[in-house]
Amino acid sequence: MKLFEAFLGLIYWLKMMSCCSSTNPEDTWEPEDYYPIRQDCRGDVPKTRFIPKPRNTLSARRWHSAFTEDGHLDIGKVLLRIQKGGVHPTVKGAVWEFLLGCYDPNSSFDARNQLRQSRRIEYNDLKSKCQEMEPTIGSGNILTAAIITDDGQPMEDETNSTTQMETNNIPLNQDVVRWKLTLHQIGLDVVRTDRALVYYETKENDAKLWDILAIYSWFDKDIGYCQGMNDLCSPISILIENEADAFWCFEHLMQRVRANFKCTTSTIGVRSQLNILSSVMKAVDPKLHEHLEKLDGGEYLFAFRMLMVLFRREFSFVDTLHLWELIWAAEYNPNLFSRYKSNAAAKKSTNAAGNADFLKQCGKFERKNFRSGQRDNDITLTIFLVAGVLEVKNRQILTEAKGLDDVVKILNEITGSLDAKKACNKALKIHKKYLANKPKAA
Repeated sequence: MKLFEAFLGLIYWLKMMSCCSSTNPEDTWEPEDYYPIRQDCRGDVPKTRFIPKPRNTLSARRWHSAFTEDGHLDIGKVLLRIQKGGVHPTVKGAVWEFLLGCYDPNSSFDARNQLRQSRRIEYNDLKSKCQEMEPTIGSGNILTAAIITDDGQPMEDETNSTTQMETNNIPLNQDVVRWKLTLHQIGLDVVRTDRALVYYETKENDAKLWDILAIYSWFDKDIGYCQGMNDLCSPISILIENEADAFWCFEHLMQRVRANFKCTTSTIGVRSQLNILSSVMKAVDPKLHEHLEKLDGGEYLFAFRMLMVLFRREFSFVDTLHLWELIWAAEYNPNLFSRYKSNAAAKKSTNAAGNADFLKQCGKFERKNFRSGQRDNDITLTIFLVAGVLEVKNRQILTEAKGLDDVVKILNEITGSLDAKKACNKALKIHKKYLANKPKAA
């Protein structure tokens, strides 16, 4: 009898263990379910290496449980989960809005809803202004041919657009001319963006991406539009359904990287990060740095693309999403939202460096910077990702590279071969080594 009871007890225990370890159906997903690849493009895109692990993923259930009843977010808990297993596609857009500083994790649901609504109104006003200047905006179509000449005159064979100011023979001001000259270039880039995805087989989705980029080009007149912004905007446009919300999420991403796009006739915007990369390699791998200098590669221009578009070319679409959220989680600062509003937050962040509760809400990379006293905002984790790639190819570059063309060829071989999580972990190790080895300030 006792043996039989023990047997029943064992069965009950096994059932309980099975229930406790069972996976919620929403946690289980395959990349192809959410980001399908066109059948005719399957052999032309980098292989996806990210394998979802339901136990580790920040699922919709775990995401919603991280909020208090009135809406305050336990961002530290969220960061740990992201670093462990990424974000489920159903909540990626919402999570990215926090990672990019669109919302304050300490705000309430009501406060965020009010902010969201005010931003949507502002975006609609921007869009209306752009529509007045160019009716194609918001029409569901895009422009891929120039509509004005360099001096602001309508193209002779231009039939798709009629601006009211042109109709009334009112000369366009220089801001409008510059903006209208970019619209067809944006269109040409849009129709080349993520063409392997089924998502872009729909004309409306092309138009959404074009509208966001065109309106951003008017919104940020100092930068305007530069090639590469399409690659940064596309994932956000896909993940966030509401166009206005997607615009502001992209705008916050651009606040992080816009300096890279600020180019003049004598210098490129990403030069600052290339200089930092040079300093990093000199500190962590002086032998490789010296070899690259001998090849006339000490300026690290071969890393331009990786830094400019955050490894979009080196990773598959799904792996890029995973890589970006790992980067942003590692770089996260709880004052990110207020930092975009005023410089006061920067002082607050510095003073909070010794606060244990504050540091728990920071990502790994940011926390290490605080503890080391490193406060240069130009030093990003992406720089150390590039350093990690160079370290992986160290021996091959040292033995096979006889010129910069060889370096580029070797680095091109990494496409589709990198694991995002391993790459980030290596970057964090190199960052730690750099902080330990970097020259002390005079």
